[in-house]
Amino acid sequence: MAVAVERLITSDILKPARYLGNERLAVHKPWDTAAIRWVLTYPEVYEVGASNLGHIILYNILNAQPRQLCDRAYLPGKDLAAKLRETNTPLFAVESKRSLTEFDILGFSLSYELGATNILEMLDLAGIPLTWRERQKAGQAGGEFTNLQSQFPLIFAGGQTATSNPEPYADFFDFFALGDGEELLPEIGLVLSEGKEAGLSREHLLLDLAQIPGVYVPQFYNMAEDGSVDPCRPDVPKRILRRVATPIPAYSIGLVPYVETVHDRLTIEIRRGCTRGCRFCQPGMLTRPARDVEPDQVVEAIEQGMRATGYNEFSLLSLSCSDYLSLPAVGMEIKNRLKNENISLTLPSQRVDRFDENIANILGGTRQGGLTFAPEAGTQRMRDIVNKGLTNQELLRGVKTAWEQGWDKIKLYFMIGLPGETDVDVLGIAETVSWLQRECRGKGRKPLNFNLTISNFTPKPHTPFQWHSVSTTEFKRKQNLLRQEFRRIKGVKVNFTDVRISAMEDFVGRADRSLGKVVRRAWELGAGMDSWYENLDQAFSAWGSAIAQAGLDWKYRQVENGEWNLFHIQEQKRSADTENTQLLTPNSPLPTPHSLNIPLPWDHIDTGIEKKWLKEDLQRALEATIVPDCSFEGCSHCGVCGTDFGHNVVIESPAIPKFAGEFVPNPTKAQRLRVWFGKQGNMALISHLDLIRLFDRVVRRASLPIAFTGGFHPMPRISVATALALGATSSGEIVDFELTVPVAVDTFREQLAGEMPTDIPIYHVEQIDLKASAATQLLESAEYLITVAALEEATPIQWQNWIDTIKAKEELWYEQITKSGKSQLINLRDRLFELELVETHNSKAESISSVIRYLGSYRQDGLLLRPEQILFMLESVASVEFQLLHIHRNRLILGV
Repeated sequence: MAVAVERLITSDILKPARYLGNERLAVHKPWDTAAIRWVLTYPEVYEVGASNLGHIILYNILNAQPRQLCDRAYLPGKDLAAKLRETNTPLFAVESKRSLTEFDILGFSLSYELGATNILEMLDLAGIPLTWRERQKAGQAGGEFTNLQSQFPLIFAGGQTATSNPEPYADFFDFFALGDGEELLPEIGLVLSEGKEAGLSREHLLLDLAQIPGVYVPQFYNMAEDGSVDPCRPDVPKRILRRVATPIPAYSIGLVPYVETVHDRLTIEIRRGCTRGCRFCQPGMLTRPARDVEPDQVVEAIEQGMRATGYNEFSLLSLSCSDYLSLPAVGMEIKNRLKNENISLTLPSQRVDRFDENIANILGGTRQGGLTFAPEAGTQRMRDIVNKGLTNQELLRGVKTAWEQGWDKIKLYFMIGLPGETDVDVLGIAETVSWLQRECRGKGRKPLNFNLTISNFTPKPHTPFQWHSVSTTEFKRKQNLLRQEFRRIKGVKVNFTDVRISAMEDFVGRADRSLGKVVRRAWELGAGMDSWYENLDQAFSAWGSAIAQAGLDWKYRQVENGEWNLFHIQEQKRSADTENTQLLTPNSPLPTPHSLNIPLPWDHIDTGIEKKWLKEDLQRALEATIVPDCSFEGCSHCGVCGTDFGHNVVIESPAIPKFAGEFVPNPTKAQRLRVWFGKQGNMALISHLDLIRLFDRVVRRASLPIAFTGGFHPMPRISVATALALGATSSGEIVDFELTVPVAVDTFREQLAGEMPTDIPIYHVEQIDLKASAATQLLESAEYLITVAALEEATPIQWQNWIDTIKAKEELWYEQITKSGKSQLINLRDRLFELELVETHNSKAESISSVIRYLGSYRQDGLLLRPEQILFMLESVASVEFQLLHIHRNRLILGV
């Protein structure tokens, strides 16, 4: 049964359009015909989750499966969460508006070490017990796997953090999906469908799931005293295989939100996996082998995707886009094909050593986009230790190429706290930036500016540095060193990441199963949205208290101070024989190189990379020896390539097409059309800025020949007459369009209406003179229907008397505060032209509410009569308090 959310999703909450579930390309499948009903739940606010490429891909793939349905849920904002708790309403899926407990399976994306607190928040809001033991106990009465109210859905997690080390979160999930999900999740759905039809118990279903490569069911495994994890029954695998899938770009096309998201563009994956071998980089180790996507598939997906979504920007995604050899050819082909549509291309952080004129030519559009490189370290020695594979000469060549191609500002990523780092290496960051500035100077050019992000190195499982330790004390000291150094360098903006959160990430990310109680207690104490700047203090306090209450603050202090450092141990030539002890108690000796042999909480996860190779690569780091990229040079013998994980797929680049030229705005104004439209139903909850963005995308999808402004950033010539208050409906809005080629009015209306949401009807289209004033300049008055409730009992006769009294007055003075903060008195009666009581009826509050029609001034010089001011008039004559229940704008009236 659908949750009655119309009373919750209202204009008084922030961005209510987050929760509508009717975005462009959202999939609505029949509930009753689905055998398995999924919810993909992204534990972040909508703007983050709805633009996550993995979320979109898996959503599309699951909805492509026969007899399976996939809905979505996101972490609600604090305002909606409060409403859900106040009204005892469970968290719902955005499309069906059904409670999450009605679904068969809920999948969470766990891509950040501290993200589990958001998951617990969502489970609690949904009324689902937090741990698998609690769910098992609560569901024993039902017995079979159904979506009866006596049972709860299966809860699982996937994503990078879930794949690297699921143990800190093992208490909360029935199973984990490890690695790529494109093939794994449909297999899970098939097993669940068969098990549900056969009436299997929850335990038998989980046992069947455990046989699927890539599925880890933690309740079938026990943690030993040394932290290792082993099966507790013979019919499950000892090690769980990470799944690997081939990217399919077509599934990336989907979900065009109304609100602006963090990645408000079409994103297409061009290469999955990275074999560069940076020793700090967990994604590079967890996504091997590298797999290129066929260039033709990429081009086809982008062209289809841009036309289906109406975006004006697209991005090509990979851990290392520059390693996709076809990047210049694909970028140029798309740029040429979409040349006349004002389309821009953006790329994530790139390899500076591969940046050249060919890549520079495909970036941006009429407006040059940002450019990001990641040297990571400030000295050649440190870049060799981390196996960055970047020389000073290559760094300079890439930055200088960008500068010569017109970039005046470049973003650079660095890290501090890397293994083997000295103060010379830290100060080398400032020296490198200053050197790059000196080398990129020229007459008639602005000095090259840099935006720097300096993050704190956090050791990650399944990397050669997984045995290393960090120190928040050292982080702070090194940050201060750089702050002092950068004070002397102009044109550089430096951002440092918070050292407290880095330590927490390390403490949780490399923990074992016993940390589950800390995660839960941190959530109970208020942790959540921990990666957001405004929540850092609360998150740090909650995590710190939870760690202390669990009796683990001694261990966290060792993390803060740096438990051990293999590089320092080697330099000091300590004797390792007397210190070969696992760190288990406050009095345990510090680990040594021999501690590389002790079990780790994630050793039962088979990522394909052999632990022996990680040890050997750590030794190579000690010697500052680099390992070549095995996609382009010899095999590094990491252990990945084989039948289980496949091999590197590197596709040679096709010829780069000849550049057809940049988009040139067409200044021709061949036709102007004025459109009258409405905002009804859910569309009343999209903001004015969202509406303008919607019109832009609709015009693109409809292939209408819209004219553009000139200048640095050409914009489509679409002019909405005026904004409508959020939550208000309308049947009389106006928007003007200017076209470069005349289009028949009926054809324009049909094409426009065909791409608009159904709750934004197109009433009328007419052609106007090219030199006619814009609708926004002609506004004279507006007619409204407002629904008003009296907070005291009132009869229809009283309502009519109040209306008549207002109409009889010549003056009704109102104090108005100007934008400058000054107070001024205005006569509202001068702005009221017509006032009429339309109807009265009983409201649920047992008082009389009425619908009032008024016609009032609506000039753009500030002479407006707002619906709220009608309430002021009523209160002035009735001495009764009123409440504005709804606003509907009937029409906008234009002057001649």
